[in-house]
Amino acid sequence: MDHAAEAQRTDLMTITRHVLNEQSRHPESRGDFTILLSHIVLGCKFVAAAVNKAGLAKLIGLAGETNVQGEEQKKLDVLSNEVFVKALVSSGRTCVLVSEENEEAIFVDPALRGKYCVCFDPLDGSSNIDCGVSIGTIFGIYMVKDKDNVTLEDVLQPGTNMLAAGYCMYGSSCTLVLSTGNGVNGFTLDPSLGEFILTHPNIKIPRKGKIYSVNEGNAKNWDGPTAKFVEKCKYPEDGSPPRSLRYIGSMVADVHRTLLYGGIFLYPADQKSPNGKLRVLYEVFPMSFLMEQAGGQAFTGKQRALELAPAKLHDRSPVFLGSYDDVEEIKALYASMSNSG
Repeated sequence: MDHAAEAQRTDLMTITRHVLNEQSRHPESRGDFTILLSHIVLGCKFVAAAVNKAGLAKLIGLAGETNVQGEEQKKLDVLSNEVFVKALVSSGRTCVLVSEENEEAIFVDPALRGKYCVCFDPLDGSSNIDCGVSIGTIFGIYMVKDKDNVTLEDVLQPGTNMLAAGYCMYGSSCTLVLSTGNGVNGFTLDPSLGEFILTHPNIKIPRKGKIYSVNEGNAKNWDGPTAKFVEKCKYPEDGSPPRSLRYIGSMVADVHRTLLYGGIFLYPADQKSPNGKLRVLYEVFPMSFLMEQAGGQAFTGKQRALELAPAKLHDRSPVFLGSYDDVEEIKALYASMSNSG
């Protein structure tokens, strides 16, 4: 990439312009979705700024409360959650919100209601703030049947009904990756402009990767197929070189690397967490949607991840996602286990 030439580029594809272009392909659309996305983008910019000055602003450390999942809350999660809730409600385009930080769904005041439901994790990986590891926001967007009679059923939809999904990673640069069901695009925040610029058009995950990503500290509690897969990554039986292990422990960062470089990210079920650890609505579904849109796959150990039907807001599921061929391998291991079992 010629950075000097890039710096001189004057035709900038901002995220707003990109989404408006997408909108023009749907003559029936009224711009509601574009407005909703611009509010999400504003939330991401706010959180990016807050994360950057977290150390200075004394935002680091515990806010003293514990969230629904029993995790001690960092001040920055509380702040990020408030920012996104307010941004989404004020857009006038949402009727129900599901946040990792709120036990119950948030039903928007009828006067401000629109036709969308947004599920989000305002600050994933926030325990990593203190050590400077990348953290991020994850979101998924659905449409509801009737905004005036919205129920919990409107939220508990399978991931196949999702309209759009994305994440924003606050790392060495601030990157927003988005799919509206027509491929995956990556945007980078240009701090001098305060705009997200298209830097990774039409992301396609490599068909096969050389990296596997899993918390090996849980190995003694894994099931057979997961243990066998990881064993094959380290000691290949076909004479191929062993795979590299990369595990950051911040889902957004691990998935981002998997999307760009290929490979597989695993968060399997184990004896300690029989349903896995990642939440279906705002972690598994959005990331699975992005993987499929980029030509990869996402599997739960039993089925295609997007076909899960969540029963509760904070349901969890195991997940194996990444390069198409790599996920095929783990699927084959689970199939042979169920056949022999």
